[in-house]
Amino acid sequence: MTGRAEGVPTAAASAPDQRRGPTYRALVVDHGDLSGAHLDALRVLFDGEYRATHGDWDPDRPYGYSPADVHTMLFHGSMLVGHVGFQRRRVAVGTTEVCVAGTGGVLVHPARRGEGAGRRVMSRAQETMRLDDRIEFGYLGCRPDVVSFYESTGWSRVHATERHVSMVTPGGTTASSDGPILIFDASGSRWPQGEIDLRGTPW
Repeated sequence: MTGRAEGVPTAAASAPDQRRGPTYRALVVDHGDLSGAHLDALRVLFDGEYRATHGDWDPDRPYGYSPADVHTMLFHGSMLVGHVGFQRRRVAVGTTEVCVAGTGGVLVHPARRGEGAGRRVMSRAQETMRLDDRIEFGYLGCRPDVVSFYESTGWSRVHATERHVSMVTPGGTTASSDGPILIFDASGSRWPQGEIDLRGTPW
């Protein structure tokens, strides 16, 4: 993949989280720069949560969803305890094009839930979105039961029909207005009105 926009942290930019509670270290890595150790840690995290129901984690096609361009990882010591991924993409909203950070792979290790790890890894991912001049909004779809988490970390719900490439039917498309859609304002812009076309598979 191409280089990151100026000012966005690279893989070398890791920083300990100094807030009270467990000491965490956040790391932001471009997908193409993931090391073998990074991939192993991600595989352990995702297989531990989803392997029994969804099979093995594939970094380039995670459970049929679009892969991340950028991975925000949260470590406690040497253990990966949280992850947020996003992929930059220009989508259509009504008659407007918007560059979004399509967000997925949001996961916290069961042993660290309830300690604020999810908020911390999300906050670092949002900071990375803000520092990338190409990104106007974060964008994600989620289950209804986790909407409150995203809203508490600065995401806002929008109501619109979403169209995307089918994950199960080659060449097909899917449209729905049922599932929650949330956006994160990374640029001080106003989300446009209209049907959303993701121009690819969801995240």
